Amino acid sequence: MTFGGPSDPQQPARYTPPSAPPAQPSAYSAAQYAQSPYLPPTFGQQPGYASALAQPTPYTPPAPVAPSPAESLPALPVPNKKGRTISLWLFGFLGFLLLALIGYFGWALGPTASVIGLVLALIPLTIVFLGVRMIDRWEPEPKRLVAFAIAWGAVAAVGLTLLVDIGLTMLFDIRSEEFSAVIQAPIVEEFWKGLGVFLIFLLARRSFDGPVDGVVYGALVGAGFAFTENIQYFAISLIEGGGEQLGVTFIVRAVLSPFAHAMFTSLTGFAIGLVARRHASAGAAAGAGLLGMVGAILLHGLWNGSATFADFFGLYFTLQVPLFIGFILGIVALRREEARLTRARLAEYAAAGWFTPEEVTMLATPAGRKVGLAWAAQLRGDRRPLMREFIKDATALAAVRQRAITGRDPLAVEDERALLIRTRAARAALLAY
Repeated sequence: MTFGGPSDPQQPARYTPPSAPPAQPSAYSAAQYAQSPYLPPTFGQQPGYASALAQPTPYTPPAPVAPSPAESLPALPVPNKKGRTISLWLFGFLGFLLLALIGYFGWALGPTASVIGLVLALIPLTIVFLGVRMIDRWEPEPKRLVAFAIAWGAVAAVGLTLLVDIGLTMLFDIRSEEFSAVIQAPIVEEFWKGLGVFLIFLLARRSFDGPVDGVVYGALVGAGFAFTENIQYFAISLIEGGGEQLGVTFIVRAVLSPFAHAMFTSLTGFAIGLVARRHASAGAAAGAGLLGMVGAILLHGLWNGSATFADFFGLYFTLQVPLFIGFILGIVALRREEARLTRARLAEYAAAGWFTPEEVTMLATPAGRKVGLAWAAQLRGDRRPLMREFIKDATALAAVRQRAITGRDPLAVEDERALLIRTRAARAALLAY
């Protein structure tokens, strides 16, 4: 198998599919698979690799029958979900708060304005979600955690913020809109949003691998918060100023600044992610999260202040747009670092014979993944789903290895074994005829 030249492994050139087997193959045994030219001569040995799992786990590849497009891998072990998910009890708590919010919006804004605001608020939420999904594409987070992050921002953070705002108004009789917008709102909102990110770290630490994950969770919490807040803003604009005022509000909040809340809270997530990568304690993560929250509060206050005290559109193009561009460049740098770590960890498995160097390039570089998927599409039955599983499991394997190195995952050995079996089965299914 050739996948790029030795002079430049970062830039794969062509992926040559395997040669066709005999017309009537009788079997495709594990022994034949171990002697495959797609595995290095050191397959099954331990050349300087510390893992206890350097020896391949026994596995009989599937029969040499071409898979149909709808066919998937046989039943295989899956990584342990402990420490990688959120309790359904928390979703129940969010459901209770959601009912209270629905009642509040129906009473304060009316059902018609609330429904119109809801429909319009889905547009910026979709924009932000698609943007975050692009960030998270390298190693996607569990769906339940994604749902929890959005729900926490949209329900819990908004509901708790409303309770605090009402309480502060009753206790201190705060009537200054400027104070509320520039001081109170950034502090209260970023605290509750940041708490959601910290809860994900506490309850699903094995799915919180580093700063990219922190940015993803923070952005999703912020997107959920902005969604519910937009329902309120859009509904109030419609009630007070009709369609014209609603249109202006929609342009400002949904077109010019859909990523504002996501960008604020991602700073908190980024800070927690930095310490998460180094096996930090809950206390260290809380401290880092508070530092990130300070940055989120300052950025949030600056944003609100530009709309309250200054020329919003002037500051938008001279300050906010450059900040957003800097945010995007930071994300690009973080993703490159994540790809570098993935390649480094998979190279260690390649040294143990689990992957070829060419496969590491295919699995751990954007260009390699693109070429690998293009090759899989040409196989009989279109085996891109299998290639996606291969890429997904190999990336998860690299993350498990990273957690094992830092000593912060007691279930790393169990997950490693399951993912090694899964990646080997995916390769066998891809090469089966």
